Amino acid sequence: MGLTARPAGTSCNPQMLHSQEYVGLLIAAARRSLRHVVQERVAPLRLNPPQFWVLLAVDEMSGASLGEIARRQRIDAPAASRIVTALVRRGLVSFQLDPEDRRRSRLRLTRRGADLVRRLRPIAADVRACVVSGMDEGEQDALRALLRKVIQNLETSQEEPGRRLRRGPPGQRAAAMNARRR
Repeated sequence: MGLTARPAGTSCNPQMLHSQEYVGLLIAAARRSLRHVVQERVAPLRLNPPQFWVLLAVDEMSGASLGEIARRQRIDAPAASRIVTALVRRGLVSFQLDPEDRRRSRLRLTRRGADLVRRLRPIAADVRACVVSGMDEGEQDALRALLRKVIQNLETSQEEPGRRLRRGPPGQRAAAMNARRR
């Protein structure tokens, strides 16, 4: 009832649909899923996912500079600064002057921050395990290498004028991409 014929050569084979998914779409979906899982776990602690990950990085890299934390978390310096500022306001992180270079500050957890991180570590372990569930070490290594390659490709495309990705409103970008495909 109401079924229409498909054009010849088309199919709804789920396997074919999976093989045709854009890599960028899958990466974006994985990022959203990861963010959602973390958000559910840390919202009761009055944290958002970036704050969660930065707190863990400050714990793991105690005494790191803001720039070092930003590089570790693969975020830009202004974003790292906003996140750390919120954590400092909450009394979870403190800045301490570097004794060897007084122009540089080092980040450390406060006592309150350390207490909170003790509660966060099991959450991080669970999330990290969930992300790689069902993958052996070789698959995890391959995935890391491929994701680093994607990141490098995108960063390189921004540096090379001829390869620069087009900017503009999403509708314009989609129209431009569709026009190029024709």
